[in-house]
Amino acid sequence: MNLARTPKVRLTALSVFALACAASIPAAAQSLDYDAYKTRVEPIFLKKRPTHARCVVCHAEANHAFRLQALDKSATTWTEEQSRKNFETVSRIVKPGDPAGSLLLRRPLAHEGGADEFHSGGPQFATKDDPEWKTIADWVAAAK
Repeated sequence: MNLARTPKVRLTALSVFALACAASIPAAAQSLDYDAYKTRVEPIFLKKRPTHARCVVCHAEANHAFRLQALDKSATTWTEEQSRKNFETVSRIVKPGDPAGSLLLRRPLAHEGGADEFHSGGPQFATKDDPEWKTIADWVAAAK
């Protein structure tokens, strides 16, 4: 190999950072829309539903696959860094393009609504017709 003819690769700090970030993102996350997640899906995890705790209450710093970042004291939403970490976590429990195959959508669904798994926090969504369940399902389905 003639090194004189080999183009020189110049890595800037920004390009090294971008490469490191891309390598740390799960393959599933690369096809999921982060902006849609942050604006439409993530707020669902903060919403109080009648007779249920907010998702973040039980899932902040949990010791299982759906582990959300703990909110900072007196915060009502996550920081950008926390949202990115939540996105990476959530991306691991969905199958892009396949809402029915995604643990994030199956687990919190009521058994009568089609769930096949136990959710210790009880059913968060009675049926697949729940608007918030549909919001998450639409986000998953839109991924390629």
